[in-house]
Amino acid sequence: MSAAAVEEPMEQFTLLEAADLISSKLVGYRVEIIGGQITVTPPPDGQHGDALTTISFPLLLAGLHGETTRVIQGMGLWLPDGPFDFAVPDMSVVDADYADHKIEHNSYDPSVFRLVLEVTSSNLSDDLKRKPSAYASAGVPVYVIADRTNQRVMVLTDPNDGEYRVHAVHHPGQSFALPESIGASVTLKVDDVLGPLK
Repeated sequence: MSAAAVEEPMEQFTLLEAADLISSKLVGYRVEIIGGQITVTPPPDGQHGDALTTISFPLLLAGLHGETTRVIQGMGLWLPDGPFDFAVPDMSVVDADYADHKIEHNSYDPSVFRLVLEVTSSNLSDDLKRKPSAYASAGVPVYVIADRTNQRVMVLTDPNDGEYRVHAVHHPGQSFALPESIGASVTLKVDDVLGPLK
């Protein structure tokens, strides 16, 4: 007669708990849950940060970091697609009272976001395919993608039914205006948004 093995039941983590565990082990990595899947992005390169700094200047000069709106890097956006979905855009323009709209996991209600911006790095597919759907489903009015790989800037607007209905594509040497719905008139140069070449 052999004795049956007694097994300890394995602890089941929620996606949010698993994301927290990964974050604690991979300090400096960006961990997000989009479409019910955990996404882990390594720390960005210097050109990525350089582009974000350059982009922030015209936003600040336009008064978007004031009494009605704020310009914030790396702020969590709670997504409606799943019970634990959230993203961390590179930069956002949000309502100034965003702190009153915190939901969970240092993430905020999508209704306070006027614009989200991503500068692509190793997560190109997420920024171009998964995040447009996630941000549109959340109702974020403007999504700007600085696509460094393909050397273009895309401004997506008019979210409806999980997609942006208007896609404007801008190339090096061009300038473009952001929708004034973000709270101010802002014109950006594609070359500045893309940042220095590698």
